[in-house]
Amino acid sequence: MPEPRPPAPDDIRLRKILDETLVVAHWPEGFTMRSFEPGDALPLHALLGEVFDDGADGPFDEWWPRISGDPEFDPALCFLVIDAKGRLAAAALCWTRAFVKDLAVHPEARGRGIAEALMWHVFSAFRDRGADHVDLKTNTVENAAAVRLYERLGMMPVAWEG
Repeated sequence: MPEPRPPAPDDIRLRKILDETLVVAHWPEGFTMRSFEPGDALPLHALLGEVFDDGADGPFDEWWPRISGDPEFDPALCFLVIDAKGRLAAAALCWTRAFVKDLAVHPEARGRGIAEALMWHVFSAFRDRGADHVDLKTNTVENAAAVRLYERLGMMPVAWEG
């Protein structure tokens, strides 16, 4: 496994303690959550490419073997939100160490509470697996709206090592 990139100056690690503050995910009308299936890899890659638009994931034929071959990948920890037309509207790709690797909401689906519901679902899924917290990394400048969401959900900054 390659060494992780050092954090950029504006990157932060946030943590949610999985305690009594957890609430049940409320899915907006017309959206449902389901688990990852093998045929979802290509649409997931496309969504991540559109949302992050940084080319960091590379082409699908490099990305998918890297993701699916990672020892922390578990398809049961990849949660997909599908819209009323059957399209992938959002996804949370998580690692088994209770880490949200990617959270992406399609631009056309934003502003409806999908990311919030998805994060509550992630928190519950990890609590059910016995985790006591969930972490993620984000950038305070590029993802200011996401940081506000995470803080609203009770996530707090922690040290990179922790």
